[in-house]
Amino acid sequence: MTAVIVHACLRDGHGGSPTTVVVDEDVPPAAAPGTSHTVWVGAGPALRFFTATGELPACGHGTVAALAVLGPGEYTLRAGGRTFGGRAWADGELVAAAFDPGPVTLREPGPAEVAPVLAALGVGPGPAVVASVGRARLLVPVATRAELFALAPDRAALRAATDAAGLLGCYVYCEPASDGRAAARMFAPSIGVPEDIANANSTACLAAARRGSVTVDMGDALGEPATITATFDNGRIEVGGACRT
Repeated sequence: MTAVIVHACLRDGHGGSPTTVVVDEDVPPAAAPGTSHTVWVGAGPALRFFTATGELPACGHGTVAALAVLGPGEYTLRAGGRTFGGRAWADGELVAAAFDPGPVTLREPGPAEVAPVLAALGVGPGPAVVASVGRARLLVPVATRAELFALAPDRAALRAATDAAGLLGCYVYCEPASDGRAAARMFAPSIGVPEDIANANSTACLAAARRGSVTVDMGDALGEPATITATFDNGRIEVGGACRT
């Protein structure tokens, strides 16, 4: 068995989301201690994802971390009942990786569905969207980075609201600044992650909602800067970032 910690989706070589990657053909159904997410890489390669609360059907930054451990090359991956492409390549002293997150479904939430979630976030009414790739999450826009960084959700109320709505969590974002980079925070109490340092699948959902490529900064509120890039080309999305093991 090989076990490493990968800092996934670095920003300028720093920060990133610490993710445990375990390479072993025998996959025990448990999360490793010390990081919020664990990725088990079996033969195939097949991927399985875990947090402290159980198994996930998909994990974007976990897939990026697994590709970084597999090393430069192109791969056909299996996870969550689907087969998809991923690739990794050398990026100076780092390894960059990207993958196809699969089709993204989008829908407008009903008022009763979204109101308790926005109240728990401390965000006023706005054009929120339910996006799904593996599991549904709410995409919530705010006007500025200052408003984004000032958020202090009621964690218990947010978990209750997201559980009631069948949501993985909430991806709160602001539009790109003059440098072309957006910013976001992902709150996922329903899977035992009060705030995610980097969330690649939600960034892929944002690219689908905007119908355009995005580069998103995350993790600043946690002191772990992270950056994810999602490219959108004729409906096809590829999402990834740079890693250090």
